[in-house]
Amino acid sequence: MNIVITGANRGIGQALLSHYQTRGDAVIGTSRSGGVLSQLDVTDPAQQGAFANELDGAAIDLLICNAGVYHDKHETLNGGFPDHMWADTFATNVTGVFLTVQSLLGNLRSARTPKIAIISSKMGSQTLAPGGSYMYRASKAAVLNLGRNLSVDLKPENIAVGIYHPGWVKTDMGGPDGDITIQQSTGGLTERFDELSLDTTGCFRTWDGQDIPY
Repeated sequence: MNIVITGANRGIGQALLSHYQTRGDAVIGTSRSGGVLSQLDVTDPAQQGAFANELDGAAIDLLICNAGVYHDKHETLNGGFPDHMWADTFATNVTGVFLTVQSLLGNLRSARTPKIAIISSKMGSQTLAPGGSYMYRASKAAVLNLGRNLSVDLKPENIAVGIYHPGWVKTDMGGPDGDITIQQSTGGLTERFDELSLDTTGCFRTWDGQDIPY
């Protein structure tokens, strides 16, 4: 299987990259800084085009949109949440996903059963809204909406789209108090991606297969 993973330089993205490499899949990971990975700032249309050219029309069976930021973990209503932080959060977590899908559509169309997996969060659920983390929650709600609409538009082209909550994982982003290990999250997510099909396109699920209310 040919797989592309954005934001594969750390955390869940890096663990997914390692998992698929061990499994024997042909996998390309990206990061903003490049290095041993392919360089891709998902917010930069020019880099999106360059990355698509680098792939040279190769089919993508699974595109995992994982790149994301969580800037406002410690912001408060009393003077916090600066506008530049809002802009960068949405540029990465929402626009970046759209630009990645858009730039790689030709590669997805070349695959037999193409899939797009969007790493979101249950923090984007409007039903589960305990307050706080306004930027992150709003961006994840927006990318959930994006994924749901993409699932409708791409279904006639036989491209399935799933939106996933990786769990509260013990990573740099999740912190040391997370509920699950990165190995648990990665194992569950890969099972979810494997089972994604046109019958389940548009799903919003946890790493262990539970449906999340919108």
